[in-house]
Amino acid sequence: MGMNDVIAEYRRGVLYLDAGDPIEAAKILAAVLDEEPSNAEVRLWLARAYFASAQLNRAETHLRALVERDPSDHYACHLLGRTLERQSRPREALPYLRLAAAMSTVPEYTTAAERVAGTI
Repeated sequence: MGMNDVIAEYRRGVLYLDAGDPIEAAKILAAVLDEEPSNAEVRLWLARAYFASAQLNRAETHLRALVERDPSDHYACHLLGRTLERQSRPREALPYLRLAAAMSTVPEYTTAAERVAGTI
């Protein structure tokens, strides 16, 4: 796949996700990630597609890689926490949710951290 093809497929994958078809988006974005394995942006979009399509183990794998690579990525931390929460793993989720809330003032981050803290 040439670079122009990779970019076009990436955009197509994002469009599918935005259009509400995360399963098709995941298929497209997984192929793009195969071509660009070090591209964190593609990996995050793929993790979002997996999360949106309830492929939570796959989402977790990609999000852990992103957080390991850049622990200051508050969105990846938040989404990892949400992924763990959806897998009924609140004790594992809470540190990531709290970290995201501490790094950014996004109201959803604080709400998620408080929600999960209340279940433990």
